[in-house]
Amino acid sequence: MFSCTGYASQGPKDAMAPFTFERRDPGVDDVEIKILFCGVCHSDLHTVRDEWGGTMYPCVPGHEIVGTVTRVGSAVTSFKPGDTAGVGCMVDSCRECESCRKGLEQYCKPGFVGTYNGADKHTQGGYTFGGYSSHIVVDKHFVLNIPKNLDLAGVAPLLCAGITTYSPLKHWGVGPGQKVGIVGLGGLGHMGVKLAHAMGAKVTLFTTSPGKADDARKLGADNVVVSKDADAMAAQGETFDFILDTVAADHDINAYLGLLKPDCTLVQVGAPEKPLSVHVFSVIWRRRNFAGSLIGGIAETQEMLDFCSKHGITADIEMIKMEEIETAYTRMLKSDVKYRFVIDMASLA
Repeated sequence: MFSCTGYASQGPKDAMAPFTFERRDPGVDDVEIKILFCGVCHSDLHTVRDEWGGTMYPCVPGHEIVGTVTRVGSAVTSFKPGDTAGVGCMVDSCRECESCRKGLEQYCKPGFVGTYNGADKHTQGGYTFGGYSSHIVVDKHFVLNIPKNLDLAGVAPLLCAGITTYSPLKHWGVGPGQKVGIVGLGGLGHMGVKLAHAMGAKVTLFTTSPGKADDARKLGADNVVVSKDADAMAAQGETFDFILDTVAADHDINAYLGLLKPDCTLVQVGAPEKPLSVHVFSVIWRRRNFAGSLIGGIAETQEMLDFCSKHGITADIEMIKMEEIETAYTRMLKSDVKYRFVIDMASLA
């Protein structure tokens, strides 16, 4: 075991604060990483405040991790000390169920092991601590190769926001000649715009904020529709091949289902606190599909990173110091970030 420094919450109403804890030394299949950058996800905020239930304290969040390999186990050949590596939302799974055998570890039947707040297989009764820390030790299967041509801080959010949007775009075959809608221009939405544009689709951003139009076009949107404008929405009726909804607040999903062509799909990746109400005729009338998607498997995440390398894609970020995390959480609740916070972990020293 070795000592790590980090930031943790001790309870749902407690502020994040410095925390020292023990990590395991690398086993034969493990990779140890000194963390350079860690993205800040809405999931971090929800978890530390126990808004989804089940949080174990102390809680060290963070699942958008980029760093430098410091040690590897004797059976590791894909990484060596000095390499740049990444860790996303998962650090293990059962490896045996049908989903895992297909490379869909995110749909592991018993449940994947989260990078934080997950059951730690290596510590009896223990649980995982995430990337708001100096180091992390992860099984080689769940460690990712980071492209050398991309800004490392901007890569960190790709390991959650990037794969969360890439996976449904790829699975539903988004490509040239298709008209694709992205709902919301936040941490997820801005990645959806970039990726769909790079895939060759004609991209329309739907937003409640007219002031986001210029940013959306710079990110790759061909068109911007203010969803509060009923006439503008009506003009888009039944013209979309695919819509990706990234909004995590309560909203009228039927307004977007009605924009799909027959047999086409809207995928929800934003997670509102309350259930969305789908009117059956929104799907019945044109045999439309309403689906969901969760991050992506390890192989697909690596594919996404390689795609981003080829197209020069990273997240648009604001860099913060570790001690600024509570201010960042407050700003996140106000949607006051363009478009993802990333912690410079050198500030932890």
